[in-house]
Amino acid sequence: MSANENGGPAFPVPGLSNLPNGDFIYPEAGMTLRDYFAAKAMQVCLAQCPEFPDETWRTGAAMDAYAMADAMLKERAK
Repeated sequence: MSANENGGPAFPVPGLSNLPNGDFIYPEAGMTLRDYFAAKAMQVCLAQCPEFPDETWRTGAAMDAYAMADAMLKERAK
């Protein structure tokens, strides 16, 4: 996923320049903005669950968090 799709790094490291295609030289240097947004959305998902009935809730919560992150990136790009 390119920086255009994931928002780029959430906490860019000074001195690391972008590549022409929008990717970063060291993408592993930090989380993407998409990951950061999903982590913030995950807090709300977990706070709304009074109990965790089975193992499948994790997948659903993660999918919801990334769906919210994607919506936030889409709105941010406008």
